[in-house]
Amino acid sequence: MSNCIIAQSGGPTAVINSSVVGLLKGNKKMKAFDNVYGGLNGIEGILERNIINLSEISDEEISYFRFTPSSGLGSCRYKLKDPETNEEEYDRLMKIFHEYDIKAFFYVGGNDSMDTINKLSKYAKKKNIDIKFIGIPKTIDNDLMYTDHTPGFGSAAKFIGTTAIETYLDSSVYTNNGIFILETMGRDTGWLAASACLARIDNKPVADFIYLPEVVFDEEKFLKDVRKRFEENNKVYIVVSEGIRNKDGKFISEIESSTQDKFGHAQLGGVCNYLKNIIIENGITNRVKALELGILQRCSMHCASDMDLKEAYDVGKCAYQYAVDGETGKMVAINRTSNFLYDVSYTLVDTEKIANQVKYFPKEWINEEGNFVMQEAYDYFKPLIKNMPELAFEGNLPKYKVFNL
Repeated sequence: MSNCIIAQSGGPTAVINSSVVGLLKGNKKMKAFDNVYGGLNGIEGILERNIINLSEISDEEISYFRFTPSSGLGSCRYKLKDPETNEEEYDRLMKIFHEYDIKAFFYVGGNDSMDTINKLSKYAKKKNIDIKFIGIPKTIDNDLMYTDHTPGFGSAAKFIGTTAIETYLDSSVYTNNGIFILETMGRDTGWLAASACLARIDNKPVADFIYLPEVVFDEEKFLKDVRKRFEENNKVYIVVSEGIRNKDGKFISEIESSTQDKFGHAQLGGVCNYLKNIIIENGITNRVKALELGILQRCSMHCASDMDLKEAYDVGKCAYQYAVDGETGKMVAINRTSNFLYDVSYTLVDTEKIANQVKYFPKEWINEEGNFVMQEAYDYFKPLIKNMPELAFEGNLPKYKVFNL
């Protein structure tokens, strides 16, 4: 027999470790591999031989690991070079895989991780190396092509919706209220910001306006809309994605001190404070609060979706089965087969189709004014946030387990 290895890459989610556990449980049942190894800190860690044997870890510890947020095996943002021009690191990886008798590699990640799976699969085929490469989807941004949604998004949406309700209530306690601006992640797409439409009190949305990157941000119209709503209600609740852009395609807010990550993506944040400043400068009101959710969106297991946790587990289990069946160079995708009585099925998609592509929030789900979302969006989001997981506690706080510290 032989072994397999799994690693995690990119930004964490609340449920990413559940995919690892799904794969582990699959192997415990089928026993297709002698050992399941874990690569610490993704491909970058594997290149440094930072590898542990997950099969030797107790069932109790694995059960805690499943309900642990963030990447319990560690992560990286390491981009493999083009194998056509630089084979060195590919050759190093294959030698390490041979050393550990690896016959299947699983990578839990987003767009860039699927690019890695695509490159490794093609290289292995070119060199006649019998290793299967399977991608396991995860990203809170929900921007992977050819899958209905991605594990991690449902929990982020649940956290955003909950936070929107609670901050709306907090900002509405005075006779002289004001304007509250909630900023979500979402560099290129508005899925996260749009999910705030889930936040409702007495079936009425708490958000007055939702601004997404898919719509050009018109500052003049924004100020006009906010002024009008404030004069009507003496309060306004705004949700905005960090990635909104003006008519020239420029981000409203960019971090000047560190403009790009290792993949050449602009690192964004702070747009809520920009909007706060222009509201005050234009004399609408001085009573403006701004909250940038930041990493809380992707690591809040205390507000996770049990449905999300289950689907993360299932894609890990399916990835294992597909590798055993001989598939390679593909990613497990989720197909929504029913929305009324929510149900999904799992299939495979070539990573070549997914790598470095972006699934945008549908324009037809945005209202004509470009400042809110339609009922179709609410119906799409609602099943993804179903139920809460039952967590283990220690000292009256959640008990978590990681392997990368």
